[in-house]
Amino acid sequence: MGIFGAIGIAGTGVTVYRKWLDAVSDNLANINDAVPTSGDVFRARYVQAQAVHYGNGDGGVVVSGTALGSPKGRLVYEPDNPIADREGYVKYPDIDLGSQMTQLMMAQRAYQANLTVVDRAKDAYQAAIQVGKG
Repeated sequence: MGIFGAIGIAGTGVTVYRKWLDAVSDNLANINDAVPTSGDVFRARYVQAQAVHYGNGDGGVVVSGTALGSPKGRLVYEPDNPIADREGYVKYPDIDLGSQMTQLMMAQRAYQANLTVVDRAKDAYQAAIQVGKG
């Protein structure tokens, strides 16, 4: 694999991890959105990635799709909430804050690692150009 191959593969990783960060951000932004028990609750998004040309060393990764979390949500007793039902319950998304924060950190670190690979490959390419000039 050459320098451009490394940049290309790391670039695909940057794209996938950016989409993962977007999904986690959406999940965190909607974690406290209450809806009436008869309504549809926000469903968490989970990014699914897939290797391209696995084993060849020249493919990278792509987002193959997204999965949605549970549509049931979780019932919370909040009788003072204006949208509560007769029994005093509202629905919240079934999203675990700890899990989402862990995914956020993992995606952020992987995003940074792929950007570092792109940066180092660019530096190596520029150094090779300078050697060629000499």
